[in-house]
Amino acid sequence: MSNQSETHGPDLTGGVPANSLTEGAPLLGHVQGEPVILVRRGSELFAIGATCSHYGGPLADGLVVDDTVRCPWHHACFSLRTGEALGAPALSPVAGYEIVQRAGQVFVTGKRAKAGSVRRVARPGAPTPRSVAIVGAGAAGNSAADELRLLGFEGAIALFDRDHEAPYDRPNLSKDYLAGTVQDALLPLQPSGYYEERGIELVRGRQVAAVDPGRKRLTFDDGTEREFGAIVLATGADPVRLALSGESGPPVHYLRTLADSRAIIKSAEGARRAVVLGASFIGLEVAASLRARKIEVHVVAPDRRPLERVLGPELGDFIRGLHEQHGVVFHLGAKASGVTGTGVVLEDGGRLDADFIVAGIGVRPATALAEQAGLRVEKGIVVDAHLETATPGVFAVGDVARWPNPRGGGLVRIEHWVLAQRQGQAVARTIVGDRARFTDVPFFWSQHYDISINYVGHAERWDAIEVDGSLEAHDGSVRYRSGGRVLAVASIFRDRENLEAEVAMEREIGDHHG
Repeated sequence: MSNQSETHGPDLTGGVPANSLTEGAPLLGHVQGEPVILVRRGSELFAIGATCSHYGGPLADGLVVDDTVRCPWHHACFSLRTGEALGAPALSPVAGYEIVQRAGQVFVTGKRAKAGSVRRVARPGAPTPRSVAIVGAGAAGNSAADELRLLGFEGAIALFDRDHEAPYDRPNLSKDYLAGTVQDALLPLQPSGYYEERGIELVRGRQVAAVDPGRKRLTFDDGTEREFGAIVLATGADPVRLALSGESGPPVHYLRTLADSRAIIKSAEGARRAVVLGASFIGLEVAASLRARKIEVHVVAPDRRPLERVLGPELGDFIRGLHEQHGVVFHLGAKASGVTGTGVVLEDGGRLDADFIVAGIGVRPATALAEQAGLRVEKGIVVDAHLETATPGVFAVGDVARWPNPRGGGLVRIEHWVLAQRQGQAVARTIVGDRARFTDVPFFWSQHYDISINYVGHAERWDAIEVDGSLEAHDGSVRYRSGGRVLAVASIFRDRENLEAEVAMEREIGDHHG
């Protein structure tokens, strides 16, 4: 996270020459002590706040696309006309500014009055449900509720979650929060009172026991029932749990919820050594966070390299080396078979002492409700390009959904936070009558110490990998190709290149579906 409190560039209230502005290149300046970007697009000029409302990324280093700008860090998208947040992970707008031109100079005179909370209204004449139930208040569910109100939906919205803390910033749980550099106050996705102000019924700590898709009815664990006009299933995924033999030993943790992260932090207090089972993104981010707490970390995984199946051998070797430089010890080609009173027993008979254990061996989509309801489930809840199940008015979004890959290759299910948020926003648009296909390009980032890996696209398999630059010098990109076509790009400190790859994939989809 960042706080751009220092002023850089010209004072835009004093004016800059109009002919000094380069088409589509943000000029960073300041207005009354706040950072602002000034952008020329053709004959139009725009000025908005320069700091992304997600994690504080520098929009001056972002990519201008039409009348929007994208954040270089995590690909949030903002309107240059209004400052509103158009694409996750940003949920809040940045300020818009007034511009005056005279005598060949451009002056940014001050902030515009804040726009209303409704961005667009429901499409006139489009049939809309009287109410919407959203089961799951994670990335997808929270975004769906938020976007419905921004789109002018006036019906009742109820957001249910079994977690007593939701909605919160889940990616932080394995990163800065677990490392101890981000506190609880920064985790909620929305400020206190947000849901009440927008008329969103937020019900936490409530388990939905059954769904009747035809009647749009939810049955809760206490036997009560409620009916709605539409249902959005955003139940996410649950950690795969281990069956370890042996005596009672060190505590075994999984990481999916805020309570899980807090439990790991509590175990870390006064601990000397931890064993992480699994070299997944979660497992390795946990390892990095525990090293930040000066805990000795051993990672046990069956793979030859960390993350090789997702990122390939080059990035896998780089990530292993990065973690080893920070003191992590790897036990690859190994699996845990049990626990003892003091640690972990490996399948080959080896033993690793541990004060606590964290298992990060993957997740499974939480499809039990859908299966009980008779919805089509095949490695996730199957939906169409509008994220709707075969039952009209019943949708699925986020980690639990399996939908048609707009770049071809059949159905796909992807466990990315930003993608889940964007699916929530997309399903809200569908509900209010804008039935566009969901074609967003997947994006995620993974933090390891001071290195962030940005990944755009989706490649389950590839026939060629191209490395440009130097991963070891922390200036490189990796392209995953199949049949000569770029399926995905991973990059280290090449944020603009990653954004450009995203735009290229979007245009390819547009050409295919146009």
